[in-house]
Amino acid sequence: MPDQTHHHQATASVEARTDAIEAAFQERGMEPANFIREFKHLAEEEWVPENGARVVAKAWSDPAFRERLFANGREAVTELGLSMPPHHRHLVVLENTPKVHNVICCTLCSCTAFSIIGLPPDWYKDLEYRARVVRQSRTVLKEMGLDLPADMEIRVWDTTADTRYMVLPVRPEGTEGWSEEKLAGLVTKDAMIGVSRL
Repeated sequence: MPDQTHHHQATASVEARTDAIEAAFQERGMEPANFIREFKHLAEEEWVPENGARVVAKAWSDPAFRERLFANGREAVTELGLSMPPHHRHLVVLENTPKVHNVICCTLCSCTAFSIIGLPPDWYKDLEYRARVVRQSRTVLKEMGLDLPADMEIRVWDTTADTRYMVLPVRPEGTEGWSEEKLAGLVTKDAMIGVSRL
């Protein structure tokens, strides 16, 4: 009778698998440690919501910049020294108004204009959010703490392979005469995604 013994090999830890991949790259003359260090720097120091906050504050303060931002967002943000990866061919800026609320999502994965508004939050990547915000946007936003009036139109924008979105929030009342720096301090990542209003 054949031996029915099964030998199961334990799955290596995430750390061990990561180390093995890094070693394989090194054996082929690549330098993953440098790439990881550079990527970590970009993600933590350069791809931050403060970039988008500067864009919003400039749009609130400078009508000509605001028009350029709506016409070609990708080109307009370069005026502030900001850039986007080559595959982010378009940055579409969506204007919230007292009667219209915009919210962005990525139903396929978790794409955002990360170099402008920062890396996506964990909830943005969640399958339930991605599926429900399209079909039940008002309910999902309410569950996240944003209870919009029944007469406010909600527009949901789904990221595509080459188009990224950001929401331009309504400028809060009582901020006339504020500096761009002070205005930028009001802007949050959630507001630029569209799950909150300022």
